Amino acid sequence: MPENNLSSPSIPRPQVLTEKALATLERFSRIEAVSGIALLIAAIAALVWANSSFADSYEHLWHTKITIGFGDASVSQSLHFFVNDGLMTIFFLVVGAEIRHEIHDGALASLKMALLPMGAALGGVLVPALIYIAINHGTEASDGWAIPTATDIAFAVGVLALLGKSISGGVRVLLLSLAIIDDIVAILIIAAFYTSSLDYMGIAIASGGMLMILMFQRMGIGKMAPYVLPGAIIWYGLLKTGVHPTLAGVILGLLSPVRSMPMTERPLDIIQRNFQELLDRFSNDRLDQSVTKPLKEILQAQREILSPVQRIQATLHPWVAFGIMPLFALANAGVSFAGADLANALSQHVFIAVMLALVLGKPIGVIFASYLLVKLKWCELPTGVSWSGIVLVGLLAGIGFTMSIFIASLAFDDAALLDASKLSVLCASGAAAVLGLSWGWIRRLPKREQ
Repeated sequence: MPENNLSSPSIPRPQVLTEKALATLERFSRIEAVSGIALLIAAIAALVWANSSFADSYEHLWHTKITIGFGDASVSQSLHFFVNDGLMTIFFLVVGAEIRHEIHDGALASLKMALLPMGAALGGVLVPALIYIAINHGTEASDGWAIPTATDIAFAVGVLALLGKSISGGVRVLLLSLAIIDDIVAILIIAAFYTSSLDYMGIAIASGGMLMILMFQRMGIGKMAPYVLPGAIIWYGLLKTGVHPTLAGVILGLLSPVRSMPMTERPLDIIQRNFQELLDRFSNDRLDQSVTKPLKEILQAQREILSPVQRIQATLHPWVAFGIMPLFALANAGVSFAGADLANALSQHVFIAVMLALVLGKPIGVIFASYLLVKLKWCELPTGVSWSGIVLVGLLAGIGFTMSIFIASLAFDDAALLDASKLSVLCASGAAAVLGLSWGWIRRLPKREQ
């Protein structure tokens, strides 16, 4: 057969080395502890930067104005705005997709499965909120009551992963479920308590974006790119409404189908049939434009093997874990120790309240609620989870990094209170991580839970 473009030339060594490096990087990115470490490094870098001789450059960078325009229409906001209100929408999209997946086929798929993590999460929300309110009731700082209610999924699961495979899978599933429910509660809190007066024109715009998504789905549009337009419409509508625009990501995630697009054949059958057709064409050396049809069908079938919810998580999770969340930490964790002004009584109260609420309130709420539910025989401990495991989950639930700082930025306009709350979240999350690791190592959980 004459030589054609299907011949296999030797692969250049630089290409081989590049492919190996990318494969190693991909394996590395799938290690859950690594995303937590990336988040921690970004937070430490922000703290060091904000308290160094280059502190002015830190403030200047995040307040740099960025203008995006088309014709006469333009949006001019700070880089900090585009990180917190723009890129974090993608973070919330992944959160929304995770919630949708868990509701359909996960820990939240049935009331019996969800009761323990739901109860533990609610206990871990109520007790910290009550501790905070008890310390700051009647003061300007009372608006920050929701700061210690959230658990950071990436950081908490990353810390748990540091304990190794010895920790039972049941503990990990319980922590993940609790953190996801925490996120649901945090989203509801943001929508209900940190929203200004509603602009009904914004509601109409956001509703139009949601209808467009449903229309696209009915039309069988399976690619992610076309959904950027209705997603942007929802984002703008929520911004105009007064609801925090990042919740557009949650809406997109919850509207994502949990089943693949309907097809006349199973995706694997389509791939097999078209693959055989391509083999026949290649063997007969009949290479022309007609091969584009089977190639297109293979690509479409390959895409539909996973549901949209699964594709969102698989595609965006690495970008969120190693790009958006560390960037958010870099933009928000840069607290100036001088600016926090802990000599101020109100700032002290905020600092102490958040510390106590996360480090003590979270585990107390999680453990007490779990004990009450089991004692009342409403549910049982999952397979492989002992009370030592519940304590570990409670301690790690006190890691409230990303969402806690996010809520703090919504709760406080006063720079001193905002800095005090951010510093307290950082200290409390670090303390919770150390306590969780210490408990996991000392108690030797795997030997008791296998």
